Amino acid sequence: MRRFVFIGRLGAGDTGPVPVLQPDAERVEIQFVAAFERLDYGIANALETLNSMGLRPSETALDLLITAAMINATDTRVSRSVNGQDGWTRELDVVVPVSDPGLWTAQAPQLARILRFLTGDHWRIAFRTRPNGFAKIVKQPTSLPLFNFDEVCLFSGGLDSLAGALDVLAEDRKPLLVSHYWDAETSKAQTALLALLDRKYPTNERRSLRVRLGFDKNHVITGEIESSQRGRSFLFFSLAALAASALGPSTRIVVPENGLIGLNVPLDPLRLGALSTRTTHPFYMVRMNELFDALGLNVTLVNPYRHMTKGQMVAGCRDLAFLQANVKYSMSCSSPAKARYKGLSPRHCGTCVPCLIRRASLQAGLGIDDPTEYAVPSLTAHTLDTMAADGEHIRSFQLMAERLRTTPKAARAFVRIPGPLNDAPAEISDYVDVFVRGIQEVEKLLAPVKATPI
Repeated sequence: MRRFVFIGRLGAGDTGPVPVLQPDAERVEIQFVAAFERLDYGIANALETLNSMGLRPSETALDLLITAAMINATDTRVSRSVNGQDGWTRELDVVVPVSDPGLWTAQAPQLARILRFLTGDHWRIAFRTRPNGFAKIVKQPTSLPLFNFDEVCLFSGGLDSLAGALDVLAEDRKPLLVSHYWDAETSKAQTALLALLDRKYPTNERRSLRVRLGFDKNHVITGEIESSQRGRSFLFFSLAALAASALGPSTRIVVPENGLIGLNVPLDPLRLGALSTRTTHPFYMVRMNELFDALGLNVTLVNPYRHMTKGQMVAGCRDLAFLQANVKYSMSCSSPAKARYKGLSPRHCGTCVPCLIRRASLQAGLGIDDPTEYAVPSLTAHTLDTMAADGEHIRSFQLMAERLRTTPKAARAFVRIPGPLNDAPAEISDYVDVFVRGIQEVEKLLAPVKATPI
């Protein structure tokens, strides 16, 4: 098992020694400043886009985004199978240059707690003062903001984010839509949908911040790759917080995510690891809001759909006609690239957990045939093999639905498996209810489907 410490650097002159917690750790340095003293890896693009809107985020919010980028690099370049103590849990050390080390060091335990819950790893985050010349990085805009945004709304390019954006725009609110992407299919969905939204809800001003932020194998060289990416939502939330910090005090960040996915209850014991993410779990979002408050960012994550199934989000969309016409451009699949194994171009696989929930929601909420192009177009054309990718999740949903039918009270225990729900005791019954209704929504889709070991 190899140990690593990831060290962030700002500029060619940032070469001083950095103490590490584990002497045997391999040092991996990440230089965040590229040519012309410009921040790399997409961070400068985010700052420049906001600046062009007349918006200036706080230095602390920039520290958060750099910290999130460091976490993303660490999470994606240390293999769990090679370095996990139990095939999963890693020990990860990160050292980040920030504007106020005292402020950040005080939050290190909270940050480690958040990341432990989110990724399942043991994190140690240390902070040091930014080097000379980088005490202030965020530039003052040369023009006044011309568009008064009400809030930030996450826009991933998925079906939930499309419904969420339509609800906000149809209510005549003024959201700054924030998108993060790395892969081509996510980028394609975001680009297409944002263009369509601009046509339907025209404005003379730009209202989206879309950033490609991440690291390829040549940026961070460890000789390893980790594909689980359990920490990716920390990067997305941090990018949104950067934007929200520029809009004024008490800005909310709308996180459009249906309650079934938000809870992401494991359908079977095998889904407790890489396949059970916690990217919008209520416990995680509360801890993030606590971190935002402690850092003085004055921004708040809010998920108004946390008690709704995906089908309810679709059916209740404030611009259902637009959703019906353009839902095919959204991307919900967890791995659209695997369509290549069937000799197809990237597309929704049709049988992963997000795809099954999507299919069920469109059946329940649209009232029209699902226009999405799937690698498995029909779930009923033949018996699906539960020992293969096309059938394993279908059988998991069917078994969970059977458990809830035979033992309805078990739902209260199931919803607590991914994480605590004690931050809002009055909402626990709502979470139990949305879990049961969400499973029933998928169960209806799968009623005619045959899946068995072949």
